[in-house]
Amino acid sequence: MQPNRPVAPGRPPSQQYSPFSVPGSASATASRPFLPGPTQPMRPEQPPSQPVYPPGASVQGFSVHSASSTPLAGSEQNYPRATPPVRSNGPVAPFQLSPNLPPPRGGAASFFHPAPGGPVIGQPIMPPSGSSAVQQIAPTSGPRLPLVASSASVPMAPPPQAASYMSLGGNFPPPPIQSSSEYPLGRTSLIPSSASPMPHSVNQPHQGGQGGQVPFFAQRTSFPSPQPGIPAQQHLTQQGGPLGYAGAVPQPPMLSSYMDAQKARAPPSYPMAGPPAGGIQGLVEEFQSLSVGSVPGSVDAGVDPNLLPRPLDEADLEGTSSSSIYVSNCLPRHLRFTTNAIPNSQSLMARWHLPLGAVVHPLAEAPNGEEIPVVDFGSSGIVRCRRCRTYVNPYVTFTDGGRRWRCNVCSLLNDVAGEYFAPLDINGRRRDADERPELSKGSVEFVAPTEYMVRPPMPPLYFFLIDVSLSSIRNGMLKVAAETIKSSLDKLPGFPRTQIGFLTFDSALHFYNLKSSLTQPQMMVVADLDDPFVPLPDDLLVNLSDSRHVVEALLDSLPSMFEENTNIESAFGPALKAAFMVMSQLGGKLLIFQSTLPSLGFGRLKLRGDDPRIYGTDKEHTIRIAEDPFYKQMAADLTKYQIAVNLYAFSDRYTDIASLGTLAKYTGGEVYYYPSFHANLYKEKFSHELARDLTRETAWEAVMRIRCGKGVRFTTYHGHFMLRSSDLLALPAVDCDKAFAMQLTLEDTLMTTQTVYFQVALLYTSSSGERRIRVHTMAVPVVTDLGEMYRNADTGAIICLLSRLAIEKTLSHKLEEARHVIQLRIVRSLQEYRNLFAVQHRLSGRLIYPESLKLLPLYGLALCKSLALRGGFADAHIDERSAAGFNMMIIPIKKLLKLLYPSLSRLDEYLLKQGEDDGKASLQRLVLSAERLDPRGAFLYDDGFRFVLWLGKVLPAEFVKNLLGVEAANSPDLSKLPVIEQNNELSRKLLATLKTLRERDPAFYQHCYLLRQGEQPREGSLLLFNLVEDQIAGTSGYVEWLLQIQRQVQQK
Repeated sequence: MQPNRPVAPGRPPSQQYSPFSVPGSASATASRPFLPGPTQPMRPEQPPSQPVYPPGASVQGFSVHSASSTPLAGSEQNYPRATPPVRSNGPVAPFQLSPNLPPPRGGAASFFHPAPGGPVIGQPIMPPSGSSAVQQIAPTSGPRLPLVASSASVPMAPPPQAASYMSLGGNFPPPPIQSSSEYPLGRTSLIPSSASPMPHSVNQPHQGGQGGQVPFFAQRTSFPSPQPGIPAQQHLTQQGGPLGYAGAVPQPPMLSSYMDAQKARAPPSYPMAGPPAGGIQGLVEEFQSLSVGSVPGSVDAGVDPNLLPRPLDEADLEGTSSSSIYVSNCLPRHLRFTTNAIPNSQSLMARWHLPLGAVVHPLAEAPNGEEIPVVDFGSSGIVRCRRCRTYVNPYVTFTDGGRRWRCNVCSLLNDVAGEYFAPLDINGRRRDADERPELSKGSVEFVAPTEYMVRPPMPPLYFFLIDVSLSSIRNGMLKVAAETIKSSLDKLPGFPRTQIGFLTFDSALHFYNLKSSLTQPQMMVVADLDDPFVPLPDDLLVNLSDSRHVVEALLDSLPSMFEENTNIESAFGPALKAAFMVMSQLGGKLLIFQSTLPSLGFGRLKLRGDDPRIYGTDKEHTIRIAEDPFYKQMAADLTKYQIAVNLYAFSDRYTDIASLGTLAKYTGGEVYYYPSFHANLYKEKFSHELARDLTRETAWEAVMRIRCGKGVRFTTYHGHFMLRSSDLLALPAVDCDKAFAMQLTLEDTLMTTQTVYFQVALLYTSSSGERRIRVHTMAVPVVTDLGEMYRNADTGAIICLLSRLAIEKTLSHKLEEARHVIQLRIVRSLQEYRNLFAVQHRLSGRLIYPESLKLLPLYGLALCKSLALRGGFADAHIDERSAAGFNMMIIPIKKLLKLLYPSLSRLDEYLLKQGEDDGKASLQRLVLSAERLDPRGAFLYDDGFRFVLWLGKVLPAEFVKNLLGVEAANSPDLSKLPVIEQNNELSRKLLATLKTLRERDPAFYQHCYLLRQGEQPREGSLLLFNLVEDQIAGTSGYVEWLLQIQRQVQQK
């Protein structure tokens, strides 16, 4: 008998739909059906306003020597699903997957491709030496002009005509010598570079035959004029002791610069050329006007990179509301747009070269004390528009004395039921509006009545598929998993309805009878991998409360049961098929623990590894996609029967995360990757993340749709889900740690409305068995001015959507092309912003951008240097790269920004402070550059997924002994030492600080890696390659990246 399943909106329950698309559709994402709804007139709420350029724009200047749905009617319900066969015989039917990534195309909402003959930007590199864009630098001789002071800050507006900036020629006197105890003049840059005599510089032939250097960006410093026959770098050491600020005591000379000792061990730089040597006028006038001059063979005044914009404050990670006039909007933590201003025409949208779209985090955790209100309409049913099916919200208007209401999305007049009637006040507002959350709050949760389901809600189900081959025993994974599952049984949501089951595998499948009448579990072994079957199907899934003693007995005996196992094979494919047959009646969450590359039965994978020969070729992307179509087909079947997959992978060898992760990608799941896992070191991390996965509140059997007003629609969706129709996302299980991104397009050539309304609706089953609908509503203004779009831009949402587009592009193109698109979009957007003022103002070599996008270049650089996109073969292991890509596709904006620009803090000074509270971590964030790593200190790096505790060479041994123990103080190799509490106050304070930082975001556990200065190659892979502001391994630093963008913005 076919089980009843929830029904999706807009579809009759009797029809069956594939989770993949139907060929022949014109959808942008892939071939899939689209059911147009009726044309819906919109009523203008207010007369359109005249475009006014927003005040307060930031202006940044460089002066360089350069020439240069329709909403588907119905409820958010699932479709009925067929009962699967108990046995699997014969080949799997072919299928066609509907990818989330649309085919490349033009337009503002899609990725740009390099123009024929245009430069390929890719990984941030310097233009070739001798570029025609570099003009002749002014000669060193001749009178020097005085430096013109400029305003430190101006309001956001077109750059004033009288703004002072340096001319493109001439030399300027250097400013007074400045130094500090933290950066004495005797210390040079800490970036490893074996190809340059000076840090942060790359020798480059200059027009005219003279050699030039990139300007040295450091503390504002002066140097003597070059003397004939003396290299410019020697002037740094001929000044005597470094002088501090006025009244300061001269600093003692440093023992040695940190990176001086690293140069011999630094990896060879890729062939590259530096940016053109020349004068630079300054950076953002909003922050400070800066100037730098450079002539061949010398280094003149430098720019202090500390004045560049950086996200060193937690407030930089938060989103802002679209407008103060829309007080009933949902909070930004639930819904953020790339710009809180919708263009009124396709021509205006074409000038917005950044992604236009939104990031949805439907189940984001609310701060303590805040909860989303729950509304139960009872037997009367939920109030919705009868045409577009929009839920009642604060932006609907009531007319006819309160007897009718007008939908804010499609403008249809709906009748008000008698039990929902309330009179209006003199302003036409319901008198009870403030008492009803659905009429006053942007986020609300409705209790769904019985018509939103065609069967009773299923209980929460957890099924564990565990690899018990030799590698799982050796690394301790099996023991930690069993202990963690047992300790979490009391916290599993859904008691007393929760269901549980187990299946282990090596070269055979091991089923477990957990019937409550047993005192010990019974194991049943199935060795037929070509045609696996399910023995005792009624006793493999049991109610946890009834069979608790049997489940605990199994978990206690699992490690000892396989401790002598020497089997190295993995029948993962047959085991996955068997687990699917067991779970298909109820659905639920499938947790996979895999330590070995699948080697037996269907779904076996080859050791294709990471072939360096295919990088840079058209076949490069093939190692980043699933090798065997079996996994995509299984993902389709699993989603159809409401089964979500979370993958836990443990191996120090190639495991093909690209193939295995497909199961999580299309079922709304997650990939946890633990390379070189060993229980002695990583037990806490694995145990914490598994326990959170098991105990966090989960929405089951979910579907999500976003409705939007007439004239706009969402075209592509990006994240972990399956598209069931053109705008319906199937999510067998979703939780508070997952976000989804989507791109928006205009359907009409010209929009006449002043406001566009968006409504996110997530229909799901709670763990308690109640059908709920989480609704978030937001109003966004329509604008006619491009400047308004820039002023209301949201850098976090832009980077989140841009990162997902780039990662999806790597699945069909080279890494270099994905990086190219990121830089190209940033350049074109700044070119367009520059054009807003080019007619009225002489911009010369200035680079301007709005205050809202001040961090966009930095995050763009960090994205190009991220593990998922950086470099090539030698820069990241293929499994680590794939796992990073899967992770970046689901994490929310705040988590992504922390990953791209982590925090770096000096730890020793903080721990030695007297009177500091152990429970409060108030570490000061530093710039992400190796220049900040003082050999006399200890520094903590935190990207939200791991800690790296860096210990300088000159750090006192007694401090290290007290902090980490005697073994850490004497051992040259810290890679296998855990951070454990010592019997002293310093160590206890360190552990308390780490605990506080972890509690700020419990989604992942930051394992603390210990690292000693000069410990290669760990120092490079764990820390130095992640300091995004530095030049390393042929990539640009922050300042060099800005110079590249500035030059390209000037090109016509």
